[in-house]
Amino acid sequence: MLDDLANRLANRLSELRQGRGWSLDQLAEHSSISRATLSRMEKGDVSPTAETLGRLCAAYGLPMSRLLMMVEDSFDPRVPFERQPEWSDPETGFTRRSVSPPATGLSGEVMEGHLPPGTVISYETPPKPGQEHHLILLDGALTLTVDDVAHDLSGGDCLRYHLSGPTRFETPPTRGARYLLVLI
Repeated sequence: MLDDLANRLANRLSELRQGRGWSLDQLAEHSSISRATLSRMEKGDVSPTAETLGRLCAAYGLPMSRLLMMVEDSFDPRVPFERQPEWSDPETGFTRRSVSPPATGLSGEVMEGHLPPGTVISYETPPKPGQEHHLILLDGALTLTVDDVAHDLSGGDCLRYHLSGPTRFETPPTRGARYLLVLI
């Protein structure tokens, strides 16, 4: 019987193939590994060798280190609403919910923010300089200043940027804002 890590690897190999929409025969053609061997690896009957993992990674265009990281650093792919942590700023009323919290092995994160009317929040320095952000304003109005350039956003607008300097979030006195922020 295979250990837990080997079983997670077997499951991940099956997920990769299915994610591509490939049959075992198609993967056999792309990897030069027999269909029978692929089937046994995906079922966890046998553990792949370094050579077969190398062939599979080449077929998927995936570095072996990335494949192993995906297996070693497992995470729950589904984040139910009740498990999405929410934090509120007692001073401003700003709330932040981690829709898709950071996870080892994944590079992205999604958070939802709610700013009440007449709120200003400024950040002098970025926590991770150069990080890619995509802010999608779901509802309301927001002026987001990034690196001294103000952007007036309305519902449905998206602002994409690399965070490198100070930022300022400001809502007008009569209208708040609700947005998604994707961090990559």
